[in-house]
Amino acid sequence: MKIISYNVNGIRAAINKGFLDWLKEENPEIIGLQEVKANLDQIDASVFEDLGYHVYWYPAFKKGYSGVAILTKIKPKSVKLGMDYSKYDEEGRLIQVDFEDFSFLNAYFPSGTTGDIRQTFKYEFLDDIYGYTQDLRKEKPNFILSGDYNICHKAIDIHNPKANKNTSGFLPEERAWMDKFTDSGFIDTFRKFNEEPHNYSWWSFRANARAKNLGWRIDYHMATSTLDPRLRNAKILADIKHSDHCPILVEID
Repeated sequence: MKIISYNVNGIRAAINKGFLDWLKEENPEIIGLQEVKANLDQIDASVFEDLGYHVYWYPAFKKGYSGVAILTKIKPKSVKLGMDYSKYDEEGRLIQVDFEDFSFLNAYFPSGTTGDIRQTFKYEFLDDIYGYTQDLRKEKPNFILSGDYNICHKAIDIHNPKANKNTSGFLPEERAWMDKFTDSGFIDTFRKFNEEPHNYSWWSFRANARAKNLGWRIDYHMATSTLDPRLRNAKILADIKHSDHCPILVEID
């Protein structure tokens, strides 16, 4: 089974750049989208349904902001929108689909780059999603939490760790949260299969960063440790360019 996570930075813009042709060719069973920045009635779900997908959409209250979606060729047993915290749910940050033997969660973690208020909001989200996932594991031990975490975990995950040590997305507190999260029983699936540097999933639009591969790895498929025997591969699809992010892939049995 091929599962993709992709921060599209606006689904309408991505479609205009060839997203649907790529999706048809790549043909994942499941894809989680972040920053869709649109309500579904602004897209027309049939463009995805025609490719064989069931469509689950969770936009932010604020027009043109945030929002997540899941497209899946396997009809889920159940779907949950949000994480029962209104301040996050109003921003469309989490959607969950449950299948027979595992669940897939698609998340868009907050960014703290606009200042202290949003950085504090980000820390609150990190605390709350940690508790949420720990509770969920008691009920559903097999799941993957995919999406844009807006955090580089380790120095290998960012092109210039020294210069960015005080930058949101690579702050010690954020990296410590990633340590706590993975230590609690989550597998960074990409690093399970690839320990090489210079693998990134987001690049600034400035200074020709993508062409120079001056990037950050902030998108993850984090799998519960119980899924370890079923993991087969994980990749970053850096050549796909509909967004300032690129898609990331994990394959499971």
